[in-house]
Amino acid sequence: MGEIFAGRYELIDPVGRGGVGAVWRAWDHRRRRYVAAKVLQQSDAHTLLRFVREQALRIDHPHVLAPASWAADDDKVLFTMDLVSGGSLAHVIGDYGPLPPRFVCTLLDQLLAGLAAVHAEGVVHRDIKPANILMEATGTARPHLRLSDFGISMRKGEPRLTETNYVVGTPGYFAPEQLMGAEPDFPSDLFAVGLVALYLLQGQKPDSRALIEYFAAHGTPGAPEGIPEPLWQVLAGLLQPDPHARFRTATGARKALTAAVELLPEPGADDEPVEVFDQIGPLPAGFGPQGPLPAAEPKPEPEPEPQPQPQPESQPETTPPPLPPQPPASSPVSGAMSETGSFHLPPPPQQPLHPQHPQQLLAHAPTEAVRHEQALTRPYTAPQLQPQQTSAPTAAPAPHRPGPPLKVAVPVLLLALACFAVGFWALSRI
Repeated sequence: MGEIFAGRYELIDPVGRGGVGAVWRAWDHRRRRYVAAKVLQQSDAHTLLRFVREQALRIDHPHVLAPASWAADDDKVLFTMDLVSGGSLAHVIGDYGPLPPRFVCTLLDQLLAGLAAVHAEGVVHRDIKPANILMEATGTARPHLRLSDFGISMRKGEPRLTETNYVVGTPGYFAPEQLMGAEPDFPSDLFAVGLVALYLLQGQKPDSRALIEYFAAHGTPGAPEGIPEPLWQVLAGLLQPDPHARFRTATGARKALTAAVELLPEPGADDEPVEVFDQIGPLPAGFGPQGPLPAAEPKPEPEPEPQPQPQPESQPETTPPPLPPQPPASSPVSGAMSETGSFHLPPPPQQPLHPQHPQQLLAHAPTEAVRHEQALTRPYTAPQLQPQQTSAPTAAPAPHRPGPPLKVAVPVLLLALACFAVGFWALSRI
């Protein structure tokens, strides 16, 4: 898993690098989707101010890739935007070289439409070039272009962040007035659009300085090889060195382009279709189309299979012989052959029970009422001591005899206590 920034954005892998920061593919845990996160690399005040100015830009247009949200965490800041996976126009030229004129016109129309929305907000982009124009991965379908990287853009009337006579942007795509230190204006962006169109049609970066000098010395040249004349007239209106002779608005240039496309020849059957590939690549391990994958639970170790126990050799089943039937209780013959021919054993003899056997004691034990009556009527007799016999066999213990009744024992006890008291008194008087 990647680093989670500000508790919301999980940085996955770097996908590009801008003027002031690296661009990462990130997962937005709140919006539940993949985004592109631009992380600030430097922390000086000048760079941070440009970063804040860029993240504050909010332009909602299908051909503009503007910041959508931002976050700060300790000494790092980032802002996010839509993730565009088809690479830039530089990738397309690297794959195909010069592009067909009609395909270029489609891209140029979308670029001018997005730039018109930017200019409508009073913003000058100041860094239009193939690397800042991204493509959706549409395959062989209609291309979809997004204008991005507003790192050095500014609104008209805002204070400049650069020193006097210091030019910002990408060399080779400067308008002549930019080289002279003029204030940024919309026609400067349109001049860069004309250079991008030449790059797409010729497959290589144009020499903007030589082009400016030629225009200044000889006026508008003829159409270069491979560029239809109607389309060249539109490009010439974008590449005029004098900003007052140039198209003043992106909307005006787009109208002229629409009229020129109607005059272009139809594409031939042999024209190779242009396919926009996915340039970002597959997601790393641990991530899927719906976001981070749950951690895999460890698989339990398989239990060992029980080993079969050796079975003893089976013995042939034998049926025991049937027992002979018992003779009936009323049979007069015992231990002899019955009428059916079977032999009957006589029943075992009955042994007399011991006198102390529970059954014998229970049989001769008096009832509770009889024992109570005997205890009340029997006179008290002292127990007789019997001499101990060692050689004679042990006789059965005598049955239990109850003690004297309560009416006799109490007077005797009182008489004994009285005698003891009288004796004790007599001794104390001596």
